[in-house]
Amino acid sequence: MRADTRHFLCTIEDGIATLSLDRPDRKNPLTFDSYAELRDWFRELHYDDSVKAVIFAPNGGNFSSGGDVHDIIGPLTRMSMKELLTFTRMTGDLVKAMLGCGTPIIAAVDGICAGAGAIIAMASDLRVATPAAKTAFLFNRVGLAGCDMGACAMLPRIIGQGRAAELLYLGRAMSAEEGLAWGFFNRVVPAEGLMDAARDYARRVAEGPGFANMMTKTMLAQEWSMSLEQAIEAEAQAQAICMQGQDFHRAYEAFVAKEKPVFQGD
Repeated sequence: MRADTRHFLCTIEDGIATLSLDRPDRKNPLTFDSYAELRDWFRELHYDDSVKAVIFAPNGGNFSSGGDVHDIIGPLTRMSMKELLTFTRMTGDLVKAMLGCGTPIIAAVDGICAGAGAIIAMASDLRVATPAAKTAFLFNRVGLAGCDMGACAMLPRIIGQGRAAELLYLGRAMSAEEGLAWGFFNRVVPAEGLMDAARDYARRVAEGPGFANMMTKTMLAQEWSMSLEQAIEAEAQAQAICMQGQDFHRAYEAFVAKEKPVFQGD
């Protein structure tokens, strides 16, 4: 995977990619360029299994303030319907790319996590936060619907219909305490321990069976639109495929030898 990104920061070490937006002076807003490059990066990740886990990190004490008021919101008010639809489809494609990349994503949330920033956290697989995290799906506060980038489909599945409705109708910030109690955050840790907690998740994921983790992520996304019978059959097929993999054999052999398995992702 490319680490030489232009519109966001990226480092890759020991199979773990760490991404963050790079405008801390403005609380890390997204621009047209960063949206598009993030979308393309996650699309490429689908075809590269050298990265085992991704951390989406804060920068300068904030995760992301969402779409930039001057670089995105202003220009949107002057666009035609066709241009607007091109933009909203592009932002949705970022979420699709995150869901479809096959690699578990950990969001490390600190400070402001608003608008599209909240969507990025929502579209991640695991979320850890600091007590200062303020997550706001604030679209209605700028005169827009809460149904942005999949929020009306995904957020209720994470925190429940009533809680999601409250956040989407009111546009208010969800505190870290609420996010933990509601199941949005997996953990809330002190600010100084945020990246350690995120790296711990990423390391444990990266040490796991990579192909099987990819299959788990794929099934978590695909089974939303399946009946229970279809889901059970899909999982039977997915698990049979994983049973042909070498990691399954390594786990068995390690168990027999009373050793810890060393997975290699095949």
